[in-house]
Amino acid sequence: MDNKLLIFIVEDDAWYGQILQYHLSKNPDYDVKVFMTGKECLDNLYLGPHLITIDFSLPDTRGDQLFKNIRLVNASVPVIVISAQEKIATAVDLLKMGVSDYFIKDDHTKDLLWNAIIRLRENIDLKEEIKTLRAQLVDKYDFSNIIKGNSPAILKTFALMEKAAKTTINVSITGETGTGKELVAKAIHMNSDRQKKPFVAINMAAIPTELVESELFGHEKGAFTGATGRKIGKFEEANGGTLFLDEIGELDLSVQSKLLRVLQERYLQRVGGSDKVNLDVRIIVATHKDLAEEVKKRQFS
Repeated sequence: MDNKLLIFIVEDDAWYGQILQYHLSKNPDYDVKVFMTGKECLDNLYLGPHLITIDFSLPDTRGDQLFKNIRLVNASVPVIVISAQEKIATAVDLLKMGVSDYFIKDDHTKDLLWNAIIRLRENIDLKEEIKTLRAQLVDKYDFSNIIKGNSPAILKTFALMEKAAKTTINVSITGETGTGKELVAKAIHMNSDRQKKPFVAINMAAIPTELVESELFGHEKGAFTGATGRKIGKFEEANGGTLFLDEIGELDLSVQSKLLRVLQERYLQRVGGSDKVNLDVRIIVATHKDLAEEVKKRQFS
């Protein structure tokens, strides 16, 4: 982002507009432009202001109408109303419409605006940092970054991962222990449309058999001894994103059948509950190569 923070001040009182401009321009990182009409403001929105302050009563429009027109062009720029209007109802209506704040013109206005801009800058910097970190995370899980090689087998693996990432299908990964099955699952998630949603991983072999259903599906208060409140399961934690089930072969057959039903029906019921919880989650399961081969033998013997 450019170091300069572009601020529009829409104020029909030239003297008051100059005061605000002078006060804010003390910070060399602020580029402050003053307009006396709503039309002038709208005509210059193409410059991409980071903040707009508007007077409620302008020669050519009211503040609420100007705010609506600004939103038609820029749906996200913060707008602060600075007005001599002291009617609480007016302020409430504007805040309901979506203005960021409402300041009354008095001796404290300059300081309130100064502090509001500091918070805005911190918010912009935070969003930029999140954007950068997210890009770095996606790059980290780029297929070619997690698996090195260009053999036919590796290239085939990349092709399958890319195909999986572009769809919403559930995925099964087999391989020896330590070959990176979870990394593959994360890469599929981070390169899919679900990348901004949760990625939840659970090792089925590490969960006691009697707790598996509660861990996966959650439970209601009183469902069993020790259930003192509602607990959200891993499926709900991952809703909208991806659930990675490692060592899926360790699941008890009765739980596997319940898991299959959840995958088919796309909803679950918490242990001890009757309410249906709708699901939109991609399931990626991992099994040891030897176990997968044994399952195939049993299926076709």
